[in-house]
Amino acid sequence: MKLTRDEIRGHVAMLAFSALVAGSFSLGTRIANDIDPQAITSLRFVLAALLMGCVAALQGELKPAYVRAPWRYLVLGSLFTFYFVMMFEGLKTAPPVSAAAVFTLMPLMSAGFGYLLLRQVTTPRMALALAIAASGALVVIFRGDISALLAFDIGRGEVIYFIGCIAHAFYTPLSRLLNRGEGAAVFTCGMLIGGSVPLVLLSLPQIMATNWMALSSLVWVTIAYITLISTAAGFFLLQFAALRLPSAKVMAYTYLTPAWVILWEVGFGGAMPSIPVLAGIMATCIALAMLLRKDRHDLPASDRDSAEIAGR
Repeated sequence: MKLTRDEIRGHVAMLAFSALVAGSFSLGTRIANDIDPQAITSLRFVLAALLMGCVAALQGELKPAYVRAPWRYLVLGSLFTFYFVMMFEGLKTAPPVSAAAVFTLMPLMSAGFGYLLLRQVTTPRMALALAIAASGALVVIFRGDISALLAFDIGRGEVIYFIGCIAHAFYTPLSRLLNRGEGAAVFTCGMLIGGSVPLVLLSLPQIMATNWMALSSLVWVTIAYITLISTAAGFFLLQFAALRLPSAKVMAYTYLTPAWVILWEVGFGGAMPSIPVLAGIMATCIALAMLLRKDRHDLPASDRDSAEIAGR
């Protein structure tokens, strides 16, 4: 079945999202021990909220009607602030490629949440793709070491980050459920504000204890990147795609993240990963190709009926 224009736009948005997110792993690993996770997440959310507020204002989307049920923004924002705090905490010890592999486990969780919240069906083909991807991710997480896999010798950083990924996976279908017609920019702005307020209040001791003037230039470059690119643009792209694609397919693009991270790491002068790790990444890319194929289960009920009649 051919993709609609909206679906194509959703796929392009997620392709860009996966590349941008990968940069956060490579940069985040290099500064994770130089600044408190709650302090940097607070700053990035406040700055990103201001940025997306300007975008929404320029688009004429700041309307009183969109302030309805503000608890929605608080819930969604809290999920994402929790994810990012756990990400930076995990990156203190987890290698960037390994952390990116943990990130690829989210489509499996997102598919489960998508069914519970939206009754989005995971077809047998999608289930097979998710299983292949999860297997590839495990190979990367355990660095191709069978003995480590059998002993379940997983790093502390990976465990911490996985807990955050659960919140990220829950966010995708929940954002679609709670959206009441708001555009991507204003909805993203509301979510960022909803996440900023409680995080800043809870993180005041860490914020006050941070010597902001003594931070290295790399820390500030990372803050600028995760604010302008990863947070604001990433949230916008994710929200844009989540309104046009099933949750499992939105999160399927996370399978590309380890491959993007490898390119980022090579760009920073790092070495190529081992053959088993590359094989695991290839498995996730195969799963992505399987998930991107459109079938009748991706259509609304009325469209499925029309397609079934046309096919008779």
